[in-house]
Amino acid sequence: MYNSKITGLGFFVPDNKVTNHDLTKIMDTSDEWIQERTGIKERRWIAEGSDETSATMGAKAAKIAIERAGLTKDDIDFIVFATLSPDYYFPGCGVQIQDMLDMPTVGAIDVRNQCSGFIYSLATADQFIKTGMYKNILVIGSEYHSNGLDKTTRGRGVSVIFGDGAGACVLSRSEEKGKGILSSHLHSEGKHAEELTVISPSIKHWVPEIIDSKGEDISYFPYMNGTFVFKNAVVRFSEVIMEGLKANNLQTTDINLLIPHQANLRISQFVQQKFKLSDDQVYNNIMQYGNTTAASIIIALTEAWEKGLVKDNDIIVLAAFGSGFTWGSTIIRW
Repeated sequence: MYNSKITGLGFFVPDNKVTNHDLTKIMDTSDEWIQERTGIKERRWIAEGSDETSATMGAKAAKIAIERAGLTKDDIDFIVFATLSPDYYFPGCGVQIQDMLDMPTVGAIDVRNQCSGFIYSLATADQFIKTGMYKNILVIGSEYHSNGLDKTTRGRGVSVIFGDGAGACVLSRSEEKGKGILSSHLHSEGKHAEELTVISPSIKHWVPEIIDSKGEDISYFPYMNGTFVFKNAVVRFSEVIMEGLKANNLQTTDINLLIPHQANLRISQFVQQKFKLSDDQVYNNIMQYGNTTAASIIIALTEAWEKGLVKDNDIIVLAAFGSGFTWGSTIIRW
């Protein structure tokens, strides 16, 4: 059984910054209202008229990660692409990456686990490597939210939260024992699926903004029961982090850096306080990028690494919770 370790990291976000003050011009909201509830100050949205997509952003992040890994595109054996905002209903973005990077005809899969997508993708890639099937796997999280948001007062509870961006890493085979990905822990609870969802388009509802048989509006805009999601998130975050630590005989005091999914700064702060972690032990960047769903953890991890906050032999904890409900954690010894 081999070990797997992250050998290259990269991220890409659009140049277009959208501040909370910018949003006050198109909806009834305020900088104070948004920051108090989410901690977000600004986010990146793809500019109108741009050709940028989830796949193109993912490709740009991937190129950086591959180069930093000291590899070429021809060294990549497999692609795992996490997104809730693919360029097409089908096929998935993974095959587009194979084409955009002019790679050999390697396999590619898409993971549709929304906010937990990167954790699920990393766990999937880890198993492919540990069984010896592949040597170098490209793992990408990328989201183009802004084109699918209700940017009116009606949709402000959701639309102020989300941003666009992509992150990528190369996961490589290693024979160094006790380092790299130590374990991953994945969970789901489907009975809460419609608490955070997009109802249409789907196989049942192909036409946007239609009326169902009960006379109720079925929208293609995201719906979120914010309070319910928050309450579940703080519980599941805590549980799955502890699950990962216990599996590796670690304590919260052993954490060098916790990188939670950037869903809401208040959730991260709740978890930090519960585990009595210092500010230096938790990395957040939702203030600048908003919630980039499947891209958020890998963007944050890359940014933390670029700042020198991720060091050799550090215990890094990644954790996410989101739609599905799905949640998970990954424990890494860097």
